[in-house]
Amino acid sequence: MSQRIKLEDVAKLAGVSRATVSRVINRRGYLSQRTILKVEQAMERLDYHPNVIARQMHSQRTNLIGIIVPTVGNPFFGELTAAMEHELFKKGYKVLVGDALNDPEKEQRYLRQLLGHQVDGLIIATHNANIPEYQNTNLPIVAIDRFLRSDIPVVYSDNYGGAKQACEALIQRGAKYIIHTDDLSPLNDQDTARRRAYEAVMKAHDRPAITYPSLPDPKQNREALQKIFIEHPEVDAIFTSNDLDAATLLDLAVENGYVVPDQLQIIGYDGTQTTQRLLPRLATVVQPIPAMAKKAIELLEAKLNQQAVPEEVVLSVNLKLGSTVKNYKINGEY
Repeated sequence: MSQRIKLEDVAKLAGVSRATVSRVINRRGYLSQRTILKVEQAMERLDYHPNVIARQMHSQRTNLIGIIVPTVGNPFFGELTAAMEHELFKKGYKVLVGDALNDPEKEQRYLRQLLGHQVDGLIIATHNANIPEYQNTNLPIVAIDRFLRSDIPVVYSDNYGGAKQACEALIQRGAKYIIHTDDLSPLNDQDTARRRAYEAVMKAHDRPAITYPSLPDPKQNREALQKIFIEHPEVDAIFTSNDLDAATLLDLAVENGYVVPDQLQIIGYDGTQTTQRLLPRLATVVQPIPAMAKKAIELLEAKLNQQAVPEEVVLSVNLKLGSTVKNYKINGEY
């Protein structure tokens, strides 16, 4: 029988201390990439596998993190989930993802399953109300774009500021009759921030403020957005709360005989890599998805280590102009 490889064997081959090997395995403390590489190469060469159960008993952690999102089918939440999983994996965590599909009952079942798996912490990006587990658990939690409890930190981008930039850009480009699309079943201030900014800009410029619902079901949403062209043929600009609405409206504009941007200007919201690849000329407000993922994980680790965290973190957004608005400069020409 071959001799069992020990932590000391890895340390000797890597030329580091036993404590350093332990820190690399558990991703704790400061570690240079050179040290991590040396230790991991030594582990691979010796075919050394850490005793996961022993590590968990010693640290009282499972190194499991739960993530619950409304739907990974939405490019924003899909890319946010991927970014968080990537960052957590680099830090030595395993990830369990719950796709709630905008269903509060499904979200509650996912939450109970994650708590049953004894996850170390949760990152919540859903927008469902009245789920008591969030109020009763002492588990470290970080929320994205959603207030859960006063002691649960929230990470969000500057929704109000981004929406204000988008609406002002349309005004500056001559838009007279701007319509907005948004979720009309909000839970908190961040759910309404884009609409409040739209309404404030319209009021400041003495324009009517009209918001149409943005629905999760694609077919129902298309039917709802089609009503804009039937009920408001005078519309000359639309600011949408997400890029999926913007994509649908670009298609509907063609069907209804509008020329973009001459007769109808459109600005979306989110600016995911997926959308920018498929619709590279779409004007949109770009959310800093990688930065949001990193900040959420940073706050969660601070809570895991019982460190103080801020109540909220607001990240800046960027208005990316494109040929769906007037006076867009391409290669030095208008």
